[in-house]
Amino acid sequence: MKKSLLVLAVLGTFASAASAQSAITVYGIADAGLVSERGGSAGSVSKLTSGIQSGSRLGFRGREDLGGGLAAIFTLETGLAIDTGGFNQGGLAFGRQSFVGLSSGFGTVTLGRQYTPFYLVLNDVADPFGVGLAGASTNLIPSTGTRMNNTIKYATPNFAGFNGEIAYGFGEVAGSTSAGRAAGASVGYSNGPLNVRLGYHNLRNTTDTASARNTLLAANYNFNVAKAYLAYGDNKGPGSSPYPIGATSTPYGVAAGPGSDDSRDLLVGVTVPFGQSTLLASYIRKDDRSALNNDAHQWAIGYTYALSKRTNLYTSYARIKNDNTAAYTVGSAIEAGSGDKAFNIGVRHVF
Repeated sequence: MKKSLLVLAVLGTFASAASAQSAITVYGIADAGLVSERGGSAGSVSKLTSGIQSGSRLGFRGREDLGGGLAAIFTLETGLAIDTGGFNQGGLAFGRQSFVGLSSGFGTVTLGRQYTPFYLVLNDVADPFGVGLAGASTNLIPSTGTRMNNTIKYATPNFAGFNGEIAYGFGEVAGSTSAGRAAGASVGYSNGPLNVRLGYHNLRNTTDTASARNTLLAANYNFNVAKAYLAYGDNKGPGSSPYPIGATSTPYGVAAGPGSDDSRDLLVGVTVPFGQSTLLASYIRKDDRSALNNDAHQWAIGYTYALSKRTNLYTSYARIKNDNTAAYTVGSAIEAGSGDKAFNIGVRHVF
């Protein structure tokens, strides 16, 4: 109760500031719909849920011109559960993003809880579903590096289409400078219809005995009548490709093997716009290189219809084929799902 009151007080303060200062922007997404999950070891699930295409959120973004091309910036963004009126990201006040920094012609430096360079490659370049709907790439491609706490990040300005990011997250474990720390980087090129980006993420465990290493190369090309997507990922080390829900059994009811410590991912996809509609499709292959050979394959199709520039309807379906003792599940933008098949339909409003 105290946490809820505190968040509401903070939100009220920023809402007042937003009305008085043009440098502060209030923004968000309200997304909710119906989900049907099948093939789970505990049975089928039907529900109304929040954040299917995009995680529902409320955010505040600010910028102050300090002169000489230098500006102070901040972002505070909380995850909302539209279906229950609660908070996501474990109930954190601003669990989606919370950072402050400085921006100039030499780039941008930010401090706080932020998206990793690896995740931005997956979301912005690799996935035609934008890491949402039933076809979310994170059903098979690791999402262990979505956000980093205690992070300092530097993003370069754009140099003739080239740009990059580098980030370091302090582990803050007493007696060690490396235990629990996270590090990542990306470099990309965008020009006209072509967008290419390479991302890397390294997460050291809290006992300082091993690290998970994820690399992703992604590209998309806009042919106007359609946009094609292609991505290849390499994952090594303990925890580099865990099951989304830490499953102890497969969707088929047999004991699950461990998440892969050595795997490769391949994604091909397409979006086809026509009028107010967009058709989405993708195929992802998880190649487990361990002796268990816990491979998995996902096929997904989706459709969105724009009612306006800010509001759209959506529907999607995805199915995963797990091999041997693999236990990957079909989820959405913020949920891991419970089975190997899922269908969803809903509405999203962006403000």
